[in-house]
Amino acid sequence: MKKFFYITASALFLLGACESKTNQKDTSVQELSKEAIAVHDEIMPQIGTFDRTTVKIDSLLGTNIDEQKRQELEQLKSNLESATDNMMTWMKDYTPDSTNIAYQEEELVKIKAMKKQFEDVSLESNNKLAPFK
Repeated sequence: MKKFFYITASALFLLGACESKTNQKDTSVQELSKEAIAVHDEIMPQIGTFDRTTVKIDSLLGTNIDEQKRQELEQLKSNLESATDNMMTWMKDYTPDSTNIAYQEEELVKIKAMKKQFEDVSLESNNKLAPFK
């Protein structure tokens, strides 16, 4: 009878330990997902600015500007569109309720890289469009 008690107690202890790890994993996955969404929410409003800037660039390209400025503006427009397209693709493909921790970690890396891209393009836009303000 004592053996049965010890085996049952050990089994319950192991099940409790496994459940605790599962709960910790779920919490960690949820935290990663929340962090990814928070970064998304931080940079998403810039898309409207990027779209308006693209329209402004189109307007400037229709004027008489030198070839170097034209190329710079075309490159800027391409960079703005690329950042916007990357965000749209990420949003379409992202699965926030995925319980795969590796997936959530990978997506967090992607959205943080996208944040850097948005920051870089925003700075580039401010610098290249400053003479036209």
